[in-house]
Amino acid sequence: MKRTVQTVAIALGLLMPSLLIAVCFSSPAFARDKDKDEPKWIELHTAHFSVITDAGEKRGHEVALRMEQMRAVFGQLILKDKLKMPVPITVIALKSDKQYGLVAPAKQSMTGGFYVPGWDRVYIVLNLFEADSWRAVAHPLAHYLLNFNYPAAAAWFDEGLAEYFGSIYIGKQVELGGDPELAAEWHEDAFDDLAGMRRDPTVPQSLTQLVSSPVWLSMEDLFTMKRSTSGTREGSHNSIYYAQSWMVVHYLLNKNKLPEAGKYFDLVQNHNEPVDKAMVQAFDMSSTQMEEAVKAYFKSLSDLGIALDQSKKPLANPADAPQPDHVPLPFDSDDLGMAVTPVKEDEANALIGDAMVRIPEHRDQAIHDLQHLTIDAKDNEGARRGLAWEYLREKKFDTSSDELDKATELNPHDPWIWYYRAALKYQKAQATGQEMQGLANMMQDLRAVADWYSEMAEAYNMLGMARVEGGGINSALEAQKQAILLAPRNEEYQFNLGQIYVAGKKWDLAREVFTRLKASSDKAAATAAKRQLDDLETLQKYGVRPQRAGENAAPAGAASTPGARITSPATTASVTSNSNDDEDDDASPPKPASPNPKTTGPVQFLKGKIVTSDCSKPPEATVTVLSGMTTYKFHASDFKSLPVIGEDQFSCEWRNRLVSVNYRAVGKREGELVSIEVR
Repeated sequence: MKRTVQTVAIALGLLMPSLLIAVCFSSPAFARDKDKDEPKWIELHTAHFSVITDAGEKRGHEVALRMEQMRAVFGQLILKDKLKMPVPITVIALKSDKQYGLVAPAKQSMTGGFYVPGWDRVYIVLNLFEADSWRAVAHPLAHYLLNFNYPAAAAWFDEGLAEYFGSIYIGKQVELGGDPELAAEWHEDAFDDLAGMRRDPTVPQSLTQLVSSPVWLSMEDLFTMKRSTSGTREGSHNSIYYAQSWMVVHYLLNKNKLPEAGKYFDLVQNHNEPVDKAMVQAFDMSSTQMEEAVKAYFKSLSDLGIALDQSKKPLANPADAPQPDHVPLPFDSDDLGMAVTPVKEDEANALIGDAMVRIPEHRDQAIHDLQHLTIDAKDNEGARRGLAWEYLREKKFDTSSDELDKATELNPHDPWIWYYRAALKYQKAQATGQEMQGLANMMQDLRAVADWYSEMAEAYNMLGMARVEGGGINSALEAQKQAILLAPRNEEYQFNLGQIYVAGKKWDLAREVFTRLKASSDKAAATAAKRQLDDLETLQKYGVRPQRAGENAAPAGAASTPGARITSPATTASVTSNSNDDEDDDASPPKPASPNPKTTGPVQFLKGKIVTSDCSKPPEATVTVLSGMTTYKFHASDFKSLPVIGEDQFSCEWRNRLVSVNYRAVGKREGELVSIEVR
């Protein structure tokens, strides 16, 4: 591969919230050693990462350098001078193999590292006991960088590029293009008489072996296979799908055909060209011709065959095998600006707990550890934040709010607290179908977060939805477009943009957004977009949405980060405006009529979920039901005499119960209950 990677100097940036952390974990999950060998932690800051380590400044410097170099090399692969990092990354590199095993999920306890996705931040955990442990996370790191820095592409491209990048080795130069799934067949065995070595018959076929098969997927089949491109829901990589994707991208990179690939994706995704025709237009080859070209290219890569032969020999180390592609280092250690500061033990332990609480099999222990850290007389702000995040994930909004209040008392200037306070209000509104509470404070927090970390895409998304609810259509569009610019593949952000267009009566633009999302490979996003399109004509003509019979609960929306958070798009019903807010408000929807118990209209039917039941004016009751993406309010003049199916009688304590209601409409989203069935 003939590429020139220009040497650059990494200037020391502002203190970032993204943390690259190398720590010895000594929280309550570990036996504490209070002797003279207790770890001393330091934090090292570079332009894009931070390193906290107990392994000394030299090891911390090495980890930070490798992460910066990997980032720079990936930018060269996709022909980008600058890369965005809209979700801060935290990498925990443990110096002890035993300690790493206590933190890692069971299936990854023998690896050099693993990746924990998140909507707010990403954690990478490394085992410094292993040589070059950072290589273990090259594949998911590639997905992360693709998601924020490359337009939406097909799954084969993302997986192929991630596999190609997964082979990266950095020494005196950068080596790429080897088989990332190649494993040695011989392993040390103390119970084997044959020189302590044994062959492992369970070693899966490598990508080289799989591509060597005469039977390939047709290029059209490969290019049209639907898979998640987030990189967070992957199975085994030892399959013909991964192997062939790897080799096709290998070919595109080395033949300098990445621009042609971009043209192909534009033809298929934006102009709806069939795959076979798009291949001819973009690559000037039919699918058959391209398959033959890729196969011929594979046969020319002799280094792959040499590496495969070496892996079958005792004492072989696949990491020592030659790789086809070599490029200069993007920069070396002398070019890396860095600052070093000490870190308190309990602060690092809180951060480790925040990472572990996101790993399902360690969640209970992590909650216990975080709670233990708050018992100290000095309390622990980081532990409070970690608990607040977990309670937010569990939708325990009041408990999460309590933890954030306590964290604020300890450190009111921590931007993470501002971020989570806003996220709490946003996610609570999504879950309940109600309006966001404390909009003014929420928007103030989000503006501060954006000043602190200018690439925080989720902050702009929440700010956009807060502004439209507060009545600022133009300012909402500005924030939402910034969120999409930072995270162009995030379909939740695009869906929210469509909702802002609806609130601003920009019907054609809204229709364009939802039409595009309707073709999404994410079924939930596609379903939600189709629902919006179905409603637009009536909404544009009459100013109200059509009322449907027999709808199920609201569908899930699109995922926000490489893996990880699934949310329901905010209901359009909650996108309201107040005429006394921004001057750009020209889209205040008419308010629904008040309930009228004497209505005599036709009986209608609707399914949904009870959000709240208000019996503050007995014997009357008002039941708020979330159905589809719309919130309805149903009135009962006497809930004690209301016909109820599935329960003995109506209860004012009902929350989050699935219901079917018969009602007579008295407004666009209100009605008088005739009967209710509870499930």
